[in-house]
Amino acid sequence: MSQSTTMTIRLEPELKSRLDKLSAATHRSKSFLAAEAVREFVEINEWQIQEIENAIKETNADDFSTDQEVQAVFNKWGVNGD
Repeated sequence: MSQSTTMTIRLEPELKSRLDKLSAATHRSKSFLAAEAVREFVEINEWQIQEIENAIKETNADDFSTDQEVQAVFNKWGVNGD
């Protein structure tokens, strides 16, 4: 089993109640469910930040699609780009 560390968080009573119910329904500990939620949150936000940083690099390098490339994508999906 991998190592873990302890962290204390504060939850609104209604959210804690929902977590309690979810824990009972899924037969998973509240700690497991909270850790999974934090993991997903961090992964999504890391991905989003990386994509923003990539877009900034592309912009700084003047790496843009031409009007023809954009129109080709619109045509592919049957969208009027005008």
